[in-house]
Amino acid sequence: MGLMRYSTGAALAAVLLAGSAYAQTAPAPAQTPTPAQGPAAGAPNPAAEEAPTTARAEPQFEMADGIVATVNDKIITGYDLRQRMLMLIASSQVQPTEQNLPAIQQAALNALIEDRLKDQEMAKFESLKVTDEEIDGEIAEMARAAGTTPQAYLQFLQQGGIQPAAFRDNLRTQIGWSQLIPGRFNSRARASTLQVDQEVRRLNEAASKPQFLLGEIYIDAARVGGAQAALNGARQLVQQIIQGAPFQAVAQQFSAAPSASARVPGDAGWVVKDSLQPAVQSVLEQLQPGQLSNPIVVDGGVYILYLRDKRDGASTSLVSLKQVMVELPETASEADVATATAKLEGLRNGLTCDNIISQARATQGVLGADLGESDVANLAPQFQQFARTGEIGSVSTPIRTPLGLHLVAVCGRRVGGPEAPNRQQVENRLRAQNLAVLERRYLRDLRSDALIEFK
Repeated sequence: MGLMRYSTGAALAAVLLAGSAYAQTAPAPAQTPTPAQGPAAGAPNPAAEEAPTTARAEPQFEMADGIVATVNDKIITGYDLRQRMLMLIASSQVQPTEQNLPAIQQAALNALIEDRLKDQEMAKFESLKVTDEEIDGEIAEMARAAGTTPQAYLQFLQQGGIQPAAFRDNLRTQIGWSQLIPGRFNSRARASTLQVDQEVRRLNEAASKPQFLLGEIYIDAARVGGAQAALNGARQLVQQIIQGAPFQAVAQQFSAAPSASARVPGDAGWVVKDSLQPAVQSVLEQLQPGQLSNPIVVDGGVYILYLRDKRDGASTSLVSLKQVMVELPETASEADVATATAKLEGLRNGLTCDNIISQARATQGVLGADLGESDVANLAPQFQQFARTGEIGSVSTPIRTPLGLHLVAVCGRRVGGPEAPNRQQVENRLRAQNLAVLERRYLRDLRSDALIEFK
């Protein structure tokens, strides 16, 4: 949570340091949006991570005063909603238009409802009090990251229409919630040895498959007013990203995927081929690295994908092999090859990774060897197919090479390369994922039990 606050503050500062953060609300195009014509919408603007170079005015949009909604006995006013919309626009750097303002308003209202629920829940814990000093420290960190002073930072916010009191209230809730969740769920979020073993095994088995490095934004239809609203909102976000809004900032503010609160918002990491929904997988396979997808409609919502990179699984797969072989020159007769094949086939059914070497030593005319761990790409071409696809513990049929006839056993497989996570990293990742799941359930239960009325 601390990292999420940090990135939000940095995004606000990056925009606001250029002057006022926002553009005037742009008029909506007259025509009705047409369906996407292909899987790729284009590429995000490479300058999106840089601060704007021209000062722009606070966006102008109508917002009724008075009570907008009540969450149990706590009210949300038009002022509260406008302030949160300004924060959302600033941190995501989305250009407000007549078309996307309803989606921005809905996202801001959802965030305010959750904040009211969080505040009410935190009030039950007397020891959980966020002090003004903690908020000052957080603002100082944001200002330092932006290369300015806390006073100047708040002044820039105010120039963009964001009032310091509203900003501090938002920070107070975020800080308190970031303290409550680990304290309440830390022991339950800890990954078991079995979980870690299963995840390590899954990564190892996935090592031989093509993989995609993905950014994702998921628009939950239930949270934005239905499937059509989700699709329309996703179309607007795609255009905003192509025009310059940073993908990570947009994901952090609008995405309902768990990755929205990751260290790098929207980063889904390396995803194995065929592990996604068919509609998503179909589009993904047609994208090139650096491309952003058009909206992808799935059950319950809409995805936007950013394909950052892709790789062939063979280049990242390390396998441990053992073999038995009968030496045969390339000029060996068909009869000699047939005799060697029969000998190896006679051995094959009883071979395992544990006994393959001893069985070779006990059989006349057969050599055994532990080939150790190798990158699949560095193996003899004749071995590569089985090394990629063979299950751990399986033994190949006889394989012919210039040196002879071989039986190869796959005795282990793991992810290779500098990006391969170690066991501790896997455990930490699982803990973070478990904590995020528990937090979402907690909020879902709070919301389902609450009396929420819209005015």
